[in-house]
Amino acid sequence: MPAPRTAIPRSPPAIAALLLIVALLIRCRDFGNPVIHVDEQFYLLVGDRMLHGALPYIDIWDRKPVGLFLIFSGIRLLPGDGILAYQLVATFFAAATAWLVHKAARRLGAPNGAALAAAIAYILWLSLLSGRGGQSPVFYNLLVIAAALLTLRLPELAARQARRAIIVNGAAACALAGLAIQTKYTPAVEGAFFGLAHLWYLRRAGGSLPTLALSALLWIALAIAPTAAVALDYWRRGPAVFDAFWFSNFASITLRKGYPAGKIVGRLAGNTAVLSPLLVCTVLAWRTRPWSPGKALMFGWLAAALIAFAMIGAFFDHYALPLLAPLAILSAPILARHRIAIPAMFALGLALFVGKVLLWPTDAEGARALARVVKANSGHGCPYVFAGDSITYLLADACLPTPHVFPSTLAYEPERGASGVDEVAEVRRILSNRPPVIVTMDSPMAEWNLQTLTLVETALKKEYRLVFRVARDRGHSLVYLRNDRPFARPDGVER
Repeated sequence: MPAPRTAIPRSPPAIAALLLIVALLIRCRDFGNPVIHVDEQFYLLVGDRMLHGALPYIDIWDRKPVGLFLIFSGIRLLPGDGILAYQLVATFFAAATAWLVHKAARRLGAPNGAALAAAIAYILWLSLLSGRGGQSPVFYNLLVIAAALLTLRLPELAARQARRAIIVNGAAACALAGLAIQTKYTPAVEGAFFGLAHLWYLRRAGGSLPTLALSALLWIALAIAPTAAVALDYWRRGPAVFDAFWFSNFASITLRKGYPAGKIVGRLAGNTAVLSPLLVCTVLAWRTRPWSPGKALMFGWLAAALIAFAMIGAFFDHYALPLLAPLAILSAPILARHRIAIPAMFALGLALFVGKVLLWPTDAEGARALARVVKANSGHGCPYVFAGDSITYLLADACLPTPHVFPSTLAYEPERGASGVDEVAEVRRILSNRPPVIVTMDSPMAEWNLQTLTLVETALKKEYRLVFRVARDRGHSLVYLRNDRPFARPDGVER
């Protein structure tokens, strides 16, 4: 009697198509939402302004690598205001990464169904850790897992004594890691692990010490090449420009203030709770014997990702996004061993999705209405978003009153003294130009910088009046108009 047919797709194109459909379904609620997260809306703003000649770290300040902004610059060339475009591109990256999760899980010996469940779990858990839009790991995870898949070839290559193939394989893996590093610097830890794994297996394949040394130099050169190219571009622009690049990329992060211990513990507890199904499966995978070489490599990758996660110390939920791929891959064989595992994992995942995503308002309509108010009332002047959404500048087609337009930089205490500018002096300078409109919030997203807050509140009391108020996060975004300007209410916008 022939075996019953299964509805689970098996061909790579069918699996890729299914994962793309799943990604679209999970993420479509936020399509067109300009305020999914404060980070990615800022990346889009920077990418947009780069197309108009702005130079990161000089004309618009942040500490992320240029490569991330180049991704958003490329996306900004697509039709529309860039918001739906970046979300669709990010969805494609999420689906492509999930497809590689499936491939890696199959290499570890997981059956097709369990590997597919792990791939879908990757897509779902992105949304549970603030990755439902365009956070940087949504993009660079694809590069890192591609390097990890190459690393999984090492046991077989070493068994064949294929030293030249290992060298080429390592070159490709480190080149991919180098591109990921230009999206965020923390993948350098994972890239270092991939390089060390290649050295280990090259030695096991009979590589001589000179061969190992030359290979390591080649791989390191490929890994640092993208960042070196960016650094060289800034160096040729002059010492002041290069100093700004160096400070922003490598020094400023060391000046950022830490968060209270209670907040750190809460974030770690929240991340652990959200990841608990994958963590349980991974612990069971650790305890399951025997260990294959591929499994050891995947645990090594996970360890590297955990080190990168812990390095910054802030433990925001989206900092855990790079853990998802190795956790999902290592979970796949365990999902196949217990009949209840897959239903239980997705039951919890979907419950979290409802509670953390579906039941929360998107704030999209209010953010767009606020931008229309800002645009209608700014005239030829530059509005100032002291606290709120930096995407307002893009949606309002507004000029920037300062290079420090990411609100955290000037408005919130954790960034005080970490951006290379005197925040009080910079806010005082902005206010001296009497911006036509000032946007702030009644409930901050982090602890206020009380010095700059006092400056803004004093100016608002003296020279501005509240003209628009809309729900945002756990409070409201507030639009203040300078007293000497009449209020222009855009069509369809209520106070």
